[in-house]
Amino acid sequence: MARVKPLADLIESCVGPAFAAQGFASTDILAAWPEIVGERLARFCRPEKLEWPRRRRAEGTAPESGTLVVCVESAFALDLQHLAPVVIQRVNAHYGWACIHRISLRQGRVSPPIRRALARNLDPAKRGEVALAVSRIEEEGLRDALDRLGLAVVAEQPGGRTPKIR
Repeated sequence: MARVKPLADLIESCVGPAFAAQGFASTDILAAWPEIVGERLARFCRPEKLEWPRRRRAEGTAPESGTLVVCVESAFALDLQHLAPVVIQRVNAHYGWACIHRISLRQGRVSPPIRRALARNLDPAKRGEVALAVSRIEEEGLRDALDRLGLAVVAEQPGGRTPKIR
C-alpha cells in the first residue's frame, strides 16, 4: 500500500522553487497573509518577494533582516505605509525572528482573493459537497484550509465536478 503524503509536501515541492527565486523560504507567508495583516488589508495588498542583503554574513552571526516587497492597490498604499511598523512586527512574530526590517511598496493591481470569486460562481450544491467532505476533520485550521482548497479545485474543474475526497 502506498504511503499517503501530506498535501503541504506536494505543494512545497511544486511551487517551492518559484518562491525561493523570489526570496521566500516557504509558501506559508502567502497562505498566512490575511491573518498577518488582517482581512481588510489583505484584499488590497500581497507579498511579492523578500529581498535579502547581498553581503554574506560572518560565520556564527545572526542572519540579517530583509526587505519585504509588497504589491498594493494605489488607494491603500498610504494605509499600508502608515501600518508598515505593525506589519513588520506581525510578520516577524509569525516567523519567530526578526526576518523583516522594512517594507517596500510597489503599487499595482492585486487580484481578488479566491474566496470572493468562488462565492459568486460556485454552484451551492458543489459548495455543500465540499463542506460535507471536510466536515469530518476535527482541527479547525486544517478543516478551513482544506475547505478553501476544495472550493478552488471544484471551481477549476470543467463542469464544476467535485473531486472525490477519501
